[in-house]
Amino acid sequence: MSYTTSINKPNNKGKIKGTILEKVENFYQVEDEIFYEGKLVVDRLSGSKDIIPFTISEKIIKAYKLTLDAGENVGFIGELRSYNKVEGGRSRLILSFFVKEVLQSEEESFINELLLTGYICKEPVYRTTPFNRQICDVLLAVNRMNYNRSDYIPCIMWGRNAKLIQTQKVGTKINLFGRIQSRDYRKDLGNGEFEERTAYEVSVQKIEIQENEEMSSQGLA
Repeated sequence: MSYTTSINKPNNKGKIKGTILEKVENFYQVEDEIFYEGKLVVDRLSGSKDIIPFTISEKIIKAYKLTLDAGENVGFIGELRSYNKVEGGRSRLILSFFVKEVLQSEEESFINELLLTGYICKEPVYRTTPFNRQICDVLLAVNRMNYNRSDYIPCIMWGRNAKLIQTQKVGTKINLFGRIQSRDYRKDLGNGEFEERTAYEVSVQKIEIQENEEMSSQGLA
């Protein structure tokens, strides 16, 4: 990775590189700026793939002369953002990688890295699998730079990181390094009906807990 070794500087910074899933055509407008929405397919070392939603300004598309056709190889620098979408009368948390720059030269065929600094905003949910693997789910509130709002990002931690984070209180400030992952699941709609959905979260590799404004480095899964 090309970030500095200390991960306490950016609140929210990531790099992703892969191939466009399908031609990017969906767009919306905010004031005088147009934004396009697409999905990037990023390989994992295991051989499986993550499909990551992204949002990119028309200005960036034109500046870098991108076509964003299906199968195009492209890399982005930006941040993971959240917003609420109302579906069926209920609010649903949606994640999207907000593109700020386009990677110009990288040797790797795929990249998936994310640095976050934020606050635990719900009690961590700790559990173990039937094979006794430790897992902990955490919702992190990340202040958006230069905006009066926060992004709420689901994170999943494993092993020693899971065991450590389950003891932390709401309001604890942490830094983390991981990757964005997609996960398919079946949503029970009731009356025997199910709907196929995709959840997005950050799979955490390293965490650091801040204590009294000083960094305290913790376990690595």
